[in-house]
Amino acid sequence: MNAADTAWILTATALVLFMTLPGLALFYGGLVRGRNVLSVFMHCFAIACLMSLLWLGAGYSIAFGGGGGVWGGTDKLFLMGVTPESLTGSLPEILFFAYQMTFAIITPALIVGAYVERVGFGFVLLFSGLWMLVVYAPVVNWIWGGGFLADGGIFGETGVRDFAGGIVVHETAGLAALLVASALGPRKHRTTPPHNPGLVMIGAAMLWVGWFGFNGGSALAANGQAAMAITVTHISAAAASLSWVAWERVKHGRASMVGLVTGTIAGLASITPASGYVGPLQALIIGLVAGILCQEIVVLIRNRTRIDDTLDVFAVHGVGGIFGTIMVAVFGLGNWAAQLGGLAIVGLWTVVASWGLIKLCAAITPLRVDLETETNGLDLTVHGERAYDLNS
Repeated sequence: MNAADTAWILTATALVLFMTLPGLALFYGGLVRGRNVLSVFMHCFAIACLMSLLWLGAGYSIAFGGGGGVWGGTDKLFLMGVTPESLTGSLPEILFFAYQMTFAIITPALIVGAYVERVGFGFVLLFSGLWMLVVYAPVVNWIWGGGFLADGGIFGETGVRDFAGGIVVHETAGLAALLVASALGPRKHRTTPPHNPGLVMIGAAMLWVGWFGFNGGSALAANGQAAMAITVTHISAAAASLSWVAWERVKHGRASMVGLVTGTIAGLASITPASGYVGPLQALIIGLVAGILCQEIVVLIRNRTRIDDTLDVFAVHGVGGIFGTIMVAVFGLGNWAAQLGGLAIVGLWTVVASWGLIKLCAAITPLRVDLETETNGLDLTVHGERAYDLNS
């Protein structure tokens, strides 16, 4: 065990949990109508709790057990055989488990943004739990757990390069979000503006800080690679924030706060798969392009399709993660066949498995709330609470 590595990953674990609670919850909560903000908080918090238990029970074993190249097996169900003395590299294995658990929390939580304001709470929990076990955990094994897409797998000595989750986290969550939004249908109040841009900014700022643990921690050591990952993450986020609002100004004559911080998230998602491999100048390029690319995909989906991806999860996270994964090959830091092949294989599995899970869960519990509940808001109708009681 290396004490410096252990201390850094202990910190990174807290930072990544901070991304979901409270960062993502506030970011998403500020973007919805005021009568739905508590439901967003509820979704994020409940998912964090449920994924933690499922990761303990089976998720970690599926991802990092001692099985073959497709799944990890059952060797580590409920952390069987893992003691305080067990090591993964230079880290206590129990810490590695906890760090990876925070990724298993935030990945299905990202999907929340696609279905807010109209989804059934039972569906949220059932789908998120099954999706993490059936889609997310196996993909982790394929790329990070020594599976068939890793080094020495089907793409030869150099496998898929995905440092912190461009494919594992952002592509999978983005595609699943698009499918759930398609199955739900559009909201009745689709054009309602964000009720609290201030919350959006606060949540985005928390995500930015937490992302240092997300990307920097993925080095799994306190070393120069971790420091570079944090630095390029910051540069990409800053560049994408400015390119997003600059493009807004060119197109609409004004730059918005929500646009500025959405650009931040686009830059963070885009640098994620490349953060352990690129330098500052390459991160600057990724960020500048990401701010414009993701914005244009947002416009394309909103205006050219009937899919109501409420908070643009696919356009920002999905497209950002895919773009960053491709840029690893563009800069000559990864194998073109592995990068594109990994995107295609994971994308196909995510689409097929996610659609099947949507249909299964919808047959067990209502997918969408009724019109009256949607109109009155989920906070009071479903959860019996209000975020804002102006009469008290």
